Amino acid sequence: MRSILRIHPADDLIVALQPLKAGQTYQLDHESWSLPGDVGAKQKFAAHDFAAGDRVTMYGVTVGRTTQAITAGALVHTHNLKHDSDAFGGKQQDFAWSGPDVSRWKSRTFAGYKRPTGRAGSANYWVVIPLVFCENRNLGFMREALLTELGYKKTGPYQQFARQLATMHQKGASKSELESLTAAFEKTALPQPLFPHVDGVKFLEHGLGCGGTRQDAEALCALLAGYIAHPNVAGATVLSLGCQHAQVSVLEKALADRHPHFSKPLHIFEQQKSASEQDMMSRAIRTTFLGVAEANELRREPCAISDLIVGVECGGSDGFSGISANPAIGHTADLLVALGGTAALSEFPELCGIEQELSNRCVTASLADRFVQLMRSYQKAAEACGSGFDANPSPGNIRDGLITDAIKSAGAAKKGGTSPVTDVLDYPEPITKSGLALVCTPGNDVESTTALAGAGCTVMLFTTGLGTPTGNPICPTLKISTNTELALRMGDVIDYDAGPIITGKKTVEQAGEELLDLTIATASGAYMPKAVALGQDDFLPWKRGVSL
Repeated sequence: MRSILRIHPADDLIVALQPLKAGQTYQLDHESWSLPGDVGAKQKFAAHDFAAGDRVTMYGVTVGRTTQAITAGALVHTHNLKHDSDAFGGKQQDFAWSGPDVSRWKSRTFAGYKRPTGRAGSANYWVVIPLVFCENRNLGFMREALLTELGYKKTGPYQQFARQLATMHQKGASKSELESLTAAFEKTALPQPLFPHVDGVKFLEHGLGCGGTRQDAEALCALLAGYIAHPNVAGATVLSLGCQHAQVSVLEKALADRHPHFSKPLHIFEQQKSASEQDMMSRAIRTTFLGVAEANELRREPCAISDLIVGVECGGSDGFSGISANPAIGHTADLLVALGGTAALSEFPELCGIEQELSNRCVTASLADRFVQLMRSYQKAAEACGSGFDANPSPGNIRDGLITDAIKSAGAAKKGGTSPVTDVLDYPEPITKSGLALVCTPGNDVESTTALAGAGCTVMLFTTGLGTPTGNPICPTLKISTNTELALRMGDVIDYDAGPIITGKKTVEQAGEELLDLTIATASGAYMPKAVALGQDDFLPWKRGVSL
């Protein structure tokens, strides 16, 4: 296995692929370094001497400036490096792209659900949505009733353990006996759903809809419209109180403006116009039941690969993310784009430092200008709150080698591959064009995945180096580990291990091709991602404004 890596020829930071020892000499190409101190795996050391204030480069771009002198071979971390990045403007040069060979997949299809309008879906769900948090109690009643009776309810793995503790306590077990009890997990057969051709009924509980700005209410309704019109959704039930900012009329306008060809079943119930809560709930449950029964008549059929919209995401990132998993799904994105499909790259705070490269990849100058405007507006809003993009890396990111936002961003952007940028979207606009789309979302994993699904992504590829169980209610989410140790330790949430790229046993291209095959299998219902099996239905709308 390789010990060290220089990612880009212009880089003056060297990545440790495994723990490096003080006093040892390490060689790369025609250079060698004798390390003055230990350097942990995923960390970086200086390729040459630095003076205080020097520019530092990784991935071929500026990722920081030194805060003190650093000798060649010394560890570079937060004690001697701070965030800095290159200036950027609009489109400054032409961009030519030669896509990868996709002949192997030219005749491939996926088994999806064709919809009356738009692209085919990779799943078949019914969604129940509250327009305001005041309806969450009623949403909970519907969830309890429908999931149980329709056979979608999954018993948590710890219920049996809690029952054992209760039984032993009732029998007079001592504290030490209870402390010695450990959970024993047994695989049990899942109940057969009453409607086997509907993947589930999903309940999008949230805490918004009133009390904030009108803009937040409008954004929420536009996001929810994206879920209602989503290719993976057969129909929707909406619960409204009646007096909130997120009015039914706002939702209907968002559907008409953003999804003008919408033609799915949509049932709206407003509590303040109902005879009683019982009356509204009876009608909502009955109507939803009949809608799910009708959706059960749909069947998977061959669909073009070009119908796929794949969101690329990272969370719990580490120092290997930009070397293994992110470039791997970037290659998957390139393959998909070359096949006429769509990839979506989000998390704008994690694109800081590579703005110029992405601007140059935009197919028009106006798209580049829009990207620049969105990035600058977002940064300005963060600074107005006393923060900035430089505060994006989490303690876990920093501990595992992502010591500045520019380092994190340069690796995160690898998820988007190398293809031209065909669209730039603000939150919560829908994806309408094939190719690579830049979608403005926060760096927060769940806010970002929630937005990607709302934009229309039908499968998500999610990389992680530290481990996170994140999923989405309606968009199957594949979890890709950056290192094999994580894949072994958290195999219950990881679907694919990109660690062999680090050890040299696989190339980025090989992993990217395997991930495309896994994406097609997932979109066809032939593979169930771990997040889906676990019922990891994370849903968190982005609140951009203040509460009023």
